[in-house]
Amino acid sequence: MSLLDPCLIRSRGPSGQVVARLGMPLVDDYLEFLEGRCRPNTVLAAAYDLRVFFAVVAKPAHEVRAGDVLGFITAQRTGRTSTEALQPVGEDDGTVGVSMSTVARRLSIISGFFAYLQARGDITANPVPRGLPTRRERSRAGQGVPLTRRTRRLPRILTPLEVDQLTAALRTHRDRAMVAAMVFGGLRRCEVLGLRLEDLRVAERRVFIADGKGGHQRLVPVSSRFFAALAAYLDTERPADADTDRVFVVLKGPTRGRALSVRGLDEVLAGAKRRAGLAHATCHELRHTCLTRLREAGMALEAVQAQAGHASIESTRIYLHLADDWLSAQYRKAAEVLDAQLYAGHQDTTGGSAR
Repeated sequence: MSLLDPCLIRSRGPSGQVVARLGMPLVDDYLEFLEGRCRPNTVLAAAYDLRVFFAVVAKPAHEVRAGDVLGFITAQRTGRTSTEALQPVGEDDGTVGVSMSTVARRLSIISGFFAYLQARGDITANPVPRGLPTRRERSRAGQGVPLTRRTRRLPRILTPLEVDQLTAALRTHRDRAMVAAMVFGGLRRCEVLGLRLEDLRVAERRVFIADGKGGHQRLVPVSSRFFAALAAYLDTERPADADTDRVFVVLKGPTRGRALSVRGLDEVLAGAKRRAGLAHATCHELRHTCLTRLREAGMALEAVQAQAGHASIESTRIYLHLADDWLSAQYRKAAEVLDAQLYAGHQDTTGGSAR
């Protein structure tokens, strides 16, 4: 197989999971290693990113050097397809690269791949630089300039009216239950689809997340609206002969009774968004909407972290910025003190107005 065009090969494993390979022995060994510690979608994304990398550098893994990695970054940013000497992109050049967040993700995958080869002894050093050196590097060892510069954008959320419009556009109890799990429980898309019948704690109004992000488990409360829609779905819509214990299954067609796929959920949400006339309403935006409203309602940040299933509190702090009421209240409280400090000396002691 030519390194200029590595091919992403998909197949099915013994348990039906998607298996991704590139036909490159070292890469395929790494993908097999990832399968034991990552979700199938993560492995598939890694396979695709490595395919892009080797298609650009056009070298076997043991010949890749830091210069090839830096050239790959430039190629991705500018939209060029080779690592040859690159000229500045003009306004009329027409080339469009990928976002820097995508470049950063691909660099992370590439670095992980070469770290794996280094640990096995296949290569002596990781060709992905940790950063570019600076004049201060002697006093701050290992803290050079990052290879990529990313802008952290606040996620979009839905207004209460938009949530009502989206819910009204859903056609089944199943769809309403899935959306409620995200917008009232903050569940991720994969967590909704991964729910099994035994994970439902109806009497407690909680659900058990058996396989959350990073393999973490948690037990989280969800609004009664979710359980009301869930009960209607289980009583009237879910096929009695479903061949899976997954809660949410396909309702019609040749795959009726099988577990609903990611694509199926995305199509449900896309159709409802279109019928409701909304410009945006993704699964992750529904999750962000829930966690933001919980923080606005006064829920402690640590509790929001537990609800969200974040491993680090830093991931939860973004909801401080999204929760307008919290920021406004904090600002007003601080502004009163600031006004008193800055303008105390300008008050007119004779009772007149300050000029």
